[in-house]
Amino acid sequence: MTDRAFTAPRLLLLSLILAGSMAATAQPRDACFGADASIPVNLRIDSCTSLIQSGGLLQGNLAIAFQNRGTAYLGKGDNDRAIEDYDQAIRLDPNYANAFNSRGVAYQNKGDNDRAIENYDQAIRLDPDDANALNGRCWLRAALSQLQAALADCNESLRLRPDSSNALDSRGFVYLRLGRWDDAFADSVAALQANPRNAWALFERGIAKVRNGDRAGGDADISASRAIDSKAEMEFAGFGVMP
Repeated sequence: MTDRAFTAPRLLLLSLILAGSMAATAQPRDACFGADASIPVNLRIDSCTSLIQSGGLLQGNLAIAFQNRGTAYLGKGDNDRAIEDYDQAIRLDPNYANAFNSRGVAYQNKGDNDRAIENYDQAIRLDPDDANALNGRCWLRAALSQLQAALADCNESLRLRPDSSNALDSRGFVYLRLGRWDDAFADSVAALQANPRNAWALFERGIAKVRNGDRAGGDADISASRAIDSKAEMEFAGFGVMP
């Protein structure tokens, strides 16, 4: 196992779970527990902090508030603060699969791959149908060259969520590392159908095209990927996956 730090910007699709009983409609509660991804992260952090400090939340909802605030910190790139909140969520609810998945992403961002895998494993043990955790573990296993295990995780994630652009590009990454260019091309095409601005899928399609002899088409895809998010090329270059 390598000590290379693997970033995971493409894995941050962590569902914000609505609290079970939301009779009140106060702004802090809506902003903390609301599932609307357009809620600004600073507003979510402030709103969750207000609710956490109020002492008025039941234990289950308090765990959700910590989880959602942690995910907002994760969105700001503050992995340490995110992990602190996920720790609290798990302390309050040891069976909180989504908090383990989220903490896995944060550890992966920090390059602590052993702890990331441990958290993905626990999330999947608690919820075998956690497509996000399966996808996260797939990507990390592929990055660590555990390719057959990665492929199994991606296949299961896609069985649960067939149209996930992120899971499709994760499996495309596995296929690239296996040298299965046609399969990588097919998955990147499907990922782009689900999300045309998926820079990782565009880069993968570009590599697959180049490896299949279409240099001009591949270069065009890679240029388009750079224009959307240059981190995709940086991440693939770190893995040695280049055209």
